[in-house]
Amino acid sequence: MFNNKGNNNLNALRILAVEMINKANSGHPGIALGAAPMMYSLYAENLKVDPTHPQWFNRDRFVLSAGHGSALLYATLHLAGFDISIDDLKNFRQTGSKTPGHPELGISGVEATTGPLGQGIGIAVGMAVAEKFLSAKFNQPEFEIIDHFTYVLCGDGDLQEGVAQEAISFAGKNKLNKLILLHDSNDVQLDDFIASSQEENFIERFKAENWNSIRVEDGEDLEAISQAIQQAKKSDKPTYIEVKTIIGHGATKQGTPSVHGAPLGNDLNHVKETWDYQYEEFNVPEEVYQFYQEHTLKSGQQAYNQWSDLFKNYQHQFPELAKTLDQALKKNYQVDFDAMLNQIPTKPQATRVSSGLVLDNLTTKIPTMMGGSADLGGSTKVVGADGKFSEQNLIGRNIMFGVREFAMAAIANGLSLHEGILPFVSTFFVFSDYLKPALRLSALMEQQVLYIFTHDSVAVGEDGPTHQPVEQLAMIRSIPNVVLFRPCDYQEVVGAYHWAIKQGKKVPSVIVATRQDLVQLNHQNVIEQVARGGYLIQSVDQPRVSLIASGSEVSLALDVAKILASHHIEANVVSMVSTSLFDQQPLAYRQSVIRPDTFKVSLEMGTTFGWAKYTGDNGLNLGIDTFGASGPGEEVISQVGFDSQKISNQILKLVK
Repeated sequence: MFNNKGNNNLNALRILAVEMINKANSGHPGIALGAAPMMYSLYAENLKVDPTHPQWFNRDRFVLSAGHGSALLYATLHLAGFDISIDDLKNFRQTGSKTPGHPELGISGVEATTGPLGQGIGIAVGMAVAEKFLSAKFNQPEFEIIDHFTYVLCGDGDLQEGVAQEAISFAGKNKLNKLILLHDSNDVQLDDFIASSQEENFIERFKAENWNSIRVEDGEDLEAISQAIQQAKKSDKPTYIEVKTIIGHGATKQGTPSVHGAPLGNDLNHVKETWDYQYEEFNVPEEVYQFYQEHTLKSGQQAYNQWSDLFKNYQHQFPELAKTLDQALKKNYQVDFDAMLNQIPTKPQATRVSSGLVLDNLTTKIPTMMGGSADLGGSTKVVGADGKFSEQNLIGRNIMFGVREFAMAAIANGLSLHEGILPFVSTFFVFSDYLKPALRLSALMEQQVLYIFTHDSVAVGEDGPTHQPVEQLAMIRSIPNVVLFRPCDYQEVVGAYHWAIKQGKKVPSVIVATRQDLVQLNHQNVIEQVARGGYLIQSVDQPRVSLIASGSEVSLALDVAKILASHHIEANVVSMVSTSLFDQQPLAYRQSVIRPDTFKVSLEMGTTFGWAKYTGDNGLNLGIDTFGASGPGEEVISQVGFDSQKISNQILKLVK
């Protein structure tokens, strides 16, 4: 084993990290001690970043997929000169600190919120896609304004997650050669050694996925790690570097699961002796700071200044391209939504078709909008422009994700985090279950990702209950900072996209669309109405009933209102296109839409969970709290009771 005893520039990373964990009495010292040489090699020798301009567009990106190693990342960022102070390190894992238990976006130098294992790899893949696409689109001879690498550090647990393998397969197929994955390969995880749950040759696994594969036998060999990174930079494929490390290196219980996730306590003294680091707690020698200032800070500032000069010349030489890139980075999208509203269909049309038409229009107006479907583009009508993204067509904006829903969403997060891309993804609504953890991270990181789900109810029909969503609307509505739209026709679809593009810049927007055709309804000021979440699509002078519906059930509610009127019971009809936006409106507006003095009925072909907040204790919630059935869509709809006469009869019994 290569001996780094006495290398204070490296060991300051290790010791600072475990001191943070000890002070917090919480954290993961194993990765901090074992993976420190990789972080040193990156930040001191290979990573192109400027801590004084942490959002510099052409910086290298680093994603810590093994987010439980956050203490090591924070210690590295502190020494490298990012805006993380020694006091911030002392407040590790404390309420309101800048050093939370897992990396969170918004902290200087942190590129992504990570911790749910495997997702960081998918995010890094998305960043690498963004670099490939944007460099092909905007670079010109002698003006390579977009030219950077994406690095990701993962552990054994990351590579056991299915989303990681989905993303690895995608990256190999698309030859994302500026993606470099460093594997902290210590053969240990929380419960046991990995041999108890996994037996494979990682090098051969990555080779099979069309990756360049390198193995570093000694995780303390700084020269070998750096040489591997330099070799990876020359590859025409993504590169996997397996670095054999010792978890908790230097601790009494090194190399065992015991050192994975528990503070070292008094064993910290033994660690300091092992690495010959005899300084007081949180007391870093001045020469260590000087080393990182010379190797990271100054070199980063120099690279930034050179790029800034290059970009100024680029703006002068290629003003239109520079303007397009600036608009993309500022999310200043130029779209005429009013013109789209004038293209109302003349006959019934599925909202998935309406969505596809609107999306096609948007991608012609937003040249950096890209995405695709999980092998369902023909059904969801969600297809990117300019052909398929591939090694042969790097400016293609239709990403062929394959049947990889989870990786698709993680990649979209990476596209968004990179900046310059407006990403969208799509699948059948029932399969949102496969990607929900990545959607949750979109919300947590406040990323403008468009999720377009189709085949939104039991009206899917013959495919049966496995493909008929029931609980998914309630599930996604329950995620904080997600705005879900269930539009009732083409015009509401336009309104939903308008909000998602123009106002939803810090949230993921979810648009849920039908397979079946829906009638086109009459609207006034639909864009403004949709932005309120819920509005009166039919208003009467003296309503006794408020019918609250979304999506395909809005036209059904209008039919029910006609039947009730024939029995001298007047009803308002509310189109609840987005519950989250409606809930944000002032109380006076909400009560003007759902009158407190009316009998309130909710209509939605999904679980009734969550609707009681609108209908109250004495209202009626009509939905589907069982799974669907296989059969023609109209028959299944009738079977579950979504028939205007059946619904009217239930209301009449309660109101008369």
